[in-house]
This record gives sequence, structure tokens and C-alpha cells, in this order.
Amino acid sequence: MRLDAPLPDLGSVGVWSWSMVDQPAAEVRRAAAAIEDMGYRAVWYPESRGREAMVTSALILSATPRLAAVTGIASMWARDANAAASGATALGEAWPGRFVLGLGVSHAPSVSRRGGSYAHPVARMEAYLDGIQAASFVGPGALPEVPVILAALGPKMLRLAGTRTSGAHPYFSPIEHTRFARRVLGPEPWLAPEQAVVIEPDAARARTLARSHMQGYLRLDNYRRNLLRLGWTEADLDQGGTDALVDAIVAWGDADTVAARIRDHLEAGADHVAIQVLSAEPFPLADLRALADRLL
Repeated sequence: MRLDAPLPDLGSVGVWSWSMVDQPAAEVRRAAAAIEDMGYRAVWYPESRGREAMVTSALILSATPRLAAVTGIASMWARDANAAASGATALGEAWPGRFVLGLGVSHAPSVSRRGGSYAHPVARMEAYLDGIQAASFVGPGALPEVPVILAALGPKMLRLAGTRTSGAHPYFSPIEHTRFARRVLGPEPWLAPEQAVVIEPDAARARTLARSHMQGYLRLDNYRRNLLRLGWTEADLDQGGTDALVDAIVAWGDADTVAARIRDHLEAGADHVAIQVLSAEPFPLADLRALADRLL
């Protein structure tokens, strides 16, 4: 399986959603169809909890005629390299040009729960990519071939993404990281950061929702190290984050203000931005439609 296959045209913005993996299948299908009708070309979803990534991909692809499914990310600890290659190839053959395999090393607590060791994540991912590249598949191949991207924050994983795969998917990262990632990757590899947003003009309400989203991530070492590398301090990261950090990680305000942040990522070097709308609703379709009106 080729690791750096050309990416399909996913447009400049997509939708990133936890609800794709933890809501009933019928709701996932309806939401995917609605997102496609708004004009989005790609939907992203994680795997650290909830529905298995390949199953989620098939649900989305079977419910829509054009929407691309992108794992953001499929954990390398959830299946061996041969299974990852086989699953990706099968999805790519069934729905040509509509699946992107995003891979990641996950996080130390999640890996420990699976009985693994998080040590040497870059070397482990490099070996995993070797296994995918060498994997055999008994059955029809995918045409076009399925592209692979990596969840990447630090310079070593970004360089691996840029030299071995089609690109990188940073998560929980501010604008300055997009500029940093583009410098490390160089001009060619695809760069698609996630951006969390709250469509809410009231600062207190918006930051309360943002902090509830951020608190778990700020306990994870890789996200903390990434922010410290960018110049934030330990004091910025503690107790849910300072207002300045909250505002850097989560774009909030009316739809025009939030759309401006998405454009800032594109101007900073992103090829595509995966928008995660934070809301009490599992599928905040009205907010997504408002952003689609301004960005698509």
C-alpha cells in the first residue's frame, strides 16, 4: 500500500465530530447526509472511544454519495499494520477516492489501557508505516489508492508525516502551530489542523464551554509539551487554561468571527481546516450551516 498517494479534493474546510463515533448509526447517517448537503466535502472523527474507525467510515460512506471519510485519527494500537492496510484498501475499493486513513500514536493513558507502552512513539509509528507499506491484500485493490496522513505535533512526527505520508493532521493547536508545522513540513505535504469553535458571542459562556472541552487535553503530556514548545507557560496551562490560551485554542464569537479564525489557519499555511463545533447538541447542524454559508 502506498503511503503518500494523492489526496482527493476535500476543499478548504471539513467537519470534525466526536458524535460520529458515539451516536446511534441512524443519527450518524442522517448527520453525514446533512453535512454533505451543506457543501462540506469531508467529515473527520476519532477512535479513542466509541465506534471502531473502519466501521464509522463505512457508515458515513454508505450514507452519502460524495462525502469523504477521514479518520482523525485511527489509533495504531487498535489494529496491526496489515489490518490497517486491509481495511483502508477495502474502503477505498468500495468507495473510490472518498477515504483517507489518518493514523496516530494516541496518548499514553489510552495506550496503557490497551496494555501497550507509549515509549518511542516516532520509531513505533515509523515501523508501523513500514508494515502498512509491506502489507499484502487478497482482493481487488483501491483505485485511486488510499492516502495516509499522520496526527503530528512535534517536529519529529511532522517530519515523518512529510517524508513518508501525504501530510499531517495537528489537533488542539493554535495558529502559531500551523505556521510552525508548515515550516517543518515544507511547501508540498498536506496540512490539515483541527480547530475547535463555539458559536457564542458571550465571552463567559463561550469560555466555560471551551474550558470543559480543554481540561482533559491539558492533562495529556503531548499536548502540554506542544504548547510549551510554542511559548506558552505552565501557568497558562493550569486550571483549565488562561483566557489567552482558551481564546487561542478555541475560536468563539459569532459565525463571522469564527470563520475569520478558519481563514487565519489557511493564510498561515493550512490546506484544509477540520472544524469541531463545541455544543450541547450531538450534531450542531445550524452552527455548521452558518459556517458553511461563510466559508464554502
